Amino acid sequence: MTAGPIEDLRAVVGDTHVLTDDDAMVGHLTDWTGRWTGTADAVVRPRTTDEVAAVVRLCAERGVAICIQGGNTGLVGGSVPPTDRPAGPLIILSTARMTDVDEVDVVGRCVGAQAGATIDAIDSRAQRDGLMFPVDLASRESATAGGVVATNAGGVRMIRHGNTRGQVLGIEAVLADGRVLRRWTSLVKDNVGYDLPGLLTGSEGTLAVITRVLFRLVAPPAATIVTVAAVDHVENIFGVLDAFAARGLRVEAAEVMTESGLQLVHEHGARRPVDTESPFYALIEVSGTGDVEAVVVDVLDGAPVTDAALEPGPARALWAVRERHTESISRSTTTPVVKLDVSVPIRALPEAMAELAAVAGMVDHPCRPVLFGHVGDGNIHVNLLDVPEDQAESVTGHVFGIVAANGGSISAEHGIGRAKVPWTHLGRSDVDLSSMRAIKDAWDPHGLLNPGVLFG
Repeated sequence: MTAGPIEDLRAVVGDTHVLTDDDAMVGHLTDWTGRWTGTADAVVRPRTTDEVAAVVRLCAERGVAICIQGGNTGLVGGSVPPTDRPAGPLIILSTARMTDVDEVDVVGRCVGAQAGATIDAIDSRAQRDGLMFPVDLASRESATAGGVVATNAGGVRMIRHGNTRGQVLGIEAVLADGRVLRRWTSLVKDNVGYDLPGLLTGSEGTLAVITRVLFRLVAPPAATIVTVAAVDHVENIFGVLDAFAARGLRVEAAEVMTESGLQLVHEHGARRPVDTESPFYALIEVSGTGDVEAVVVDVLDGAPVTDAALEPGPARALWAVRERHTESISRSTTTPVVKLDVSVPIRALPEAMAELAAVAGMVDHPCRPVLFGHVGDGNIHVNLLDVPEDQAESVTGHVFGIVAANGGSISAEHGIGRAKVPWTHLGRSDVDLSSMRAIKDAWDPHGLLNPGVLFG
């Protein structure tokens, strides 16, 4: 990129917020997994929607491609520039400075936040008024509002509250030509035309730059009990969940872990929640009225559970066992982890997990599978350790073949990014893909927003 556009960008956001030095940009060029690294001419950090609009308008006029980046905690290469850049200049537009969170509308139970505000910051603001942000992720301190909307993140509370799309009441975004779209209302019923906030949710930065979001908030449960239960079969977890529901308890979260994952976390400092070793472990958080703990104990006593531990919520020590999986896995592999976020119908979950655990025997190179995920919605996080980098694509194909054979999806909550583009045909027909492409072409006719993401 020539000095002219760079100076124009500096005039918009300030000299110190246009980074061109290699050392200053390096943290923006590689994704969280370490598997995806690209190049850019500059990192631009606007502070307001008006500044974003001015940056996008300038880039549209000069033919400059834009990679949109929030907390850069994505796992599919969608938040960093492409390794093989298309011809022409490219910048990273970082929302790192866009961190404002509005005052909470207590009556309407909603709050507005800039795209760079973290999930933790939004939830903390909600808590001040006795409310809760329904989306919760292990990366809550770094994942941002714009990022979770762009990927339609699910998280551990999805079984209770739904995915991010269900929490978006309104949105503000800058279109590819620099115009500002603002659909901003706390109305629960507003059925005028297309659901544009719903369309932008999950669009992975390919249609517009999300700058602010109006989120729904919920009342937190009065009290919860968290249990980690050791079971011999995944099917046993379904029975426990059904028994809780039958006794009038509300399931707030339901996670599944395996012995290999639990042992890995233990080796990196976490206390094992139960002494008994078992193929699978369920972490379940429930709420209700009356003596919830007594009901939980009674259900577990009558369930096919080999051992269990329980604590009143928030039970951070028990939750740490689940949330430290990603960190422990990353510290235990000799190569960048092949991280695959998939889902299958809940009825197919036991068979799919068994087949995915057996992937190591299908390949002739090192591969240590560690599985965990959201058992209540069929979402499995497949982590393959020690895979030689030149074999990553091959072993990914094995996993996606298993998922497709079980009627599942190659992307449950992390998006397609760049990593999964070659396999989108497994879950979408030609008509479906061409329809999505038509929307992309209409919203971004010159293909300047997140080139290579979702469509390749």
